[in-house]
Amino acid sequence: MQEADFHVAVGDKITFAKTLTESDVYLFAGVTGDLAPVHCNEEYMSKSAFGSRIAHGVLALGLMSTASTVMFGPHVDKYVGLTAVSQGYDRVRFMAPIYFGDTITVTYTVNVLEGDRRRALSDVVATNQRGEAVASAVHIMRWVPAESLKKVAR
Repeated sequence: MQEADFHVAVGDKITFAKTLTESDVYLFAGVTGDLAPVHCNEEYMSKSAFGSRIAHGVLALGLMSTASTVMFGPHVDKYVGLTAVSQGYDRVRFMAPIYFGDTITVTYTVNVLEGDRRRALSDVVATNQRGEAVASAVHIMRWVPAESLKKVAR
């Protein structure tokens, strides 16, 4: 795979923003089964170091996934014979709490294109409306040949 085949370049950057509501957190808690008091019990959290309920850190990671789709999604039809899939996130860190009502902006920046390995490495940082970093990671996007996916599906 050549660098041009990625249809993005090192340094390309996008942002995605969403305000996380109580509904978002409760729906996420319901889907995952993570109903921990830090997310779902205001009375308990009002007496904590945080002073209020906080969103799941992994919910911020989900927003990072959305950002990767915003970056690579427009090019899906150009990846002839290849399927772009997330291979995961390295160095995931949750640095600050996300409170209900915070607007989280994810900045996704392509850092490395490895044609021989058919993968891209991108820095991803989530910040709140005060500009505080709340989460960060390195995303690994991989382009898998269609033939190898068919073998796995059998």
